Amino acid sequence: MNNLFLKRIGLSVALGMASLHAMAASSDDFVDAAAESGIAEVVTSNLALEKTQSADIKTFAQQMVADHTKANQKLGDIAKKHDISVPDEAAMTDKVKKVILEWRDESFDKSYVNNQVAAHEKAVELFKKEAASGDKPDLKAFAGETLPALEKHLEHAKQLQAKYDK
Repeated sequence: MNNLFLKRIGLSVALGMASLHAMAASSDDFVDAAAESGIAEVVTSNLALEKTQSADIKTFAQQMVADHTKANQKLGDIAKKHDISVPDEAAMTDKVKKVILEWRDESFDKSYVNNQVAAHEKAVELFKKEAASGDKPDLKAFAGETLPALEKHLEHAKQLQAKYDK
């Protein structure tokens, strides 16, 4: 990969894939949207770890990988109990990488933090809805338990955005 490619990271598009499901009516839809969003978080944050020179972005990206990997596993376990299929991680990774090629920006760090804000705003909305009105108690509980971390991620992303969105 060359630097031009890396500066064309389509994070907002990639992380926004789950937004189509944000107003999902069923737990199956919640699982799809949350899994897609979680996988996109891990893929893009791993890319940030490779490409940024910023210590605070690296710290944030490491936290995103750790937290979203853990949440993705827990979501997968709950979905399996209910015989709900989750998106294939390899296929989603390929999808995210293809979408990333379509986006352009002058700064990787700026693009990454702006899109972390957008992605986490959508995720918070999705998880709030599931926590309030989910139709499966364990998925509803998962959403409620995960929501504070997502809100914390959003606030951290907004702090980084204030620093890098210049």
